[in-house]
Amino acid sequence: MNDFTFLCPTKFVFGRGVTDRVGAELGALGRRRALVVYGQGSAVRTGTLGRVLASLDAEGIAHEELSGVRPNPEVGLVRAGVERARDIGADVILAVGGGSVIDTAKAIALGVPYQGDVWDLFSRAAEPVAEGKPPVACVLTIPAAGSEASASCVITNDELRLKRGLSSELHRPAVSIMDPELTFTLPSYQTAAGVTDMIAHVIERYFSSAGPVPVTDGIACAIVRSLVEEAPRALADPADYDARANIMWAGMLAHNDIAGLGRSSVAGGRAGGWESHALEHELSAHDARITHGAGLAVIVPAWMRHVWRENPDRFLAFGRDVFGIEPVDPAEDAVDVTAEEAVADAVGATIDELQGFFVSLGMPRTLSELGVTRGQIPALLGTLEKNKGPVFGEFRRLTMEDARQIYESAL
Repeated sequence: MNDFTFLCPTKFVFGRGVTDRVGAELGALGRRRALVVYGQGSAVRTGTLGRVLASLDAEGIAHEELSGVRPNPEVGLVRAGVERARDIGADVILAVGGGSVIDTAKAIALGVPYQGDVWDLFSRAAEPVAEGKPPVACVLTIPAAGSEASASCVITNDELRLKRGLSSELHRPAVSIMDPELTFTLPSYQTAAGVTDMIAHVIERYFSSAGPVPVTDGIACAIVRSLVEEAPRALADPADYDARANIMWAGMLAHNDIAGLGRSSVAGGRAGGWESHALEHELSAHDARITHGAGLAVIVPAWMRHVWRENPDRFLAFGRDVFGIEPVDPAEDAVDVTAEEAVADAVGATIDELQGFFVSLGMPRTLSELGVTRGQIPALLGTLEKNKGPVFGEFRRLTMEDARQIYESAL
């Protein structure tokens, strides 16, 4: 187990009806003026926003609204939010939505004390500062990105066709309201894409360059097993509270860093090289209509098939602990395969099982299903290299030629 530093100061308020407690929670933090950030209408249509605003009113917390956050959130709205927050003297940025909304709120909060363009922080031209930054709070409506607890934030710049992530402990929300009943009305596609994203968050950490870390690895595999079990239940019965609750809690655990502790190569850093996320971010940066989780459903298995020979034992452990797949023993099972062939078969079965699960939820199997063509790959590689450099990753270092082969294999 490698050295690590872990801090997750977020307060989680979890359960039925806790949406109505947001005002009291912010009041207890001494917050008196909120900028409420939400998406493109679902929070209004479902009545969630009305409940949140009523809760703020009951606590005497003044508020203004910023709407219009899209999937794969864009920096233009972040810039507008920074100005609005400054104008009203917001002392908390309250997100009502999923990962895109929460990431927008995180970026706004970082931008408030910064005197330049907030994109500077995502392009690494400047470092975020804590002084003068309002805290972020959230009411989670779409379990997926894990932003309700993570130190991560991802923003797109349409003008530059770049999608950039920024990790900072300043991103951790002060309080996260997690009400599984809010997810009953989620479309099945969003539910499935969210579960896929959660599993990818675990996989990115699990397949790092560290050796086995039994406790952390056990947590990681338990999260994936739970999602494999609970997702079909939620899709079959969208109002299954226990299934929805377990999915919501798993999404938080998948991305608050606990599933990678001891696996990071740098103390205090995040485990893994996040190769699949880097490859997918280019897809949704070039076409904002591509849902992040749907892109990952295609990219993760393609990346796994490309790199598994770097450490077959790691893939065998994942297959055993998540799906119960083990290689045959040529001697004991009296089969006409070599030990190497048995390992390859078991790893292949593991990857097939994972991709089959994604597809069973309604996720795509190929990039072609997402409208991606072979002719677009050079442009994807161009922005990938701008974002990650000519070589990136950790489990196995990837060149742009590796990236091209992964994209082409996924078409």
